[in-house]
Amino acid sequence: MPRKTDARDRAIATAERLFRIQGYTATGLNQIIEESGSPKGSFYFHFPRGKAQLAEEAIDHYVTSRIAVLRGISANTTGDALSFVHQLFGTFAAEMVASDFQYGCLMQNLANELPALDADLTKRVARGFVDSTEIVAEHFRGCGFTSARASSTAAALVAALEGARTIARLERTAAIFDALADVSVQGWAAPEGRPGIEVSSRRRGR
Repeated sequence: MPRKTDARDRAIATAERLFRIQGYTATGLNQIIEESGSPKGSFYFHFPRGKAQLAEEAIDHYVTSRIAVLRGISANTTGDALSFVHQLFGTFAAEMVASDFQYGCLMQNLANELPALDADLTKRVARGFVDSTEIVAEHFRGCGFTSARASSTAAALVAALEGARTIARLERTAAIFDALADVSVQGWAAPEGRPGIEVSSRRRGR
């Protein structure tokens, strides 16, 4: 018999996966219980408030993982805004390809279903975007961007990444991530005093 902690973790992982693929409303508890292999009694022991509580746990896990990825990319590209942007888009593109273009952003999927969410879930989704966007802004501040420019650039990049996932799922190609990376380094994320054409030329020469 699996340990109770295993059943709980499996339920959270299954819910996260299904919410990313098919959304919140379309995912029923019976499907989560069946696919996670958790006995119904065990499920309600761990999640007495049912689907809403499970969604809270899934959001928290997703945001924690997302922030860890962003921090890892930032640490690998300290002080380098252009490399950070390329790795950011490249990492999200690779995840899309690995999921066979099935995975959307859990937070974006839930945000698209706000009428179906309770107030606590809505707050968690909003906080998840704020916290993860701040990691991006923090990196740009470390690259010498002003606070205002770092915040606006981070917000634009996060919005672009979320939109790119939607387009990639529809077109089943990661090409949009490359296109947005090029636009970003030539404009939003280009260092002060360095025209976009220089950035583009340097990238072609690598």
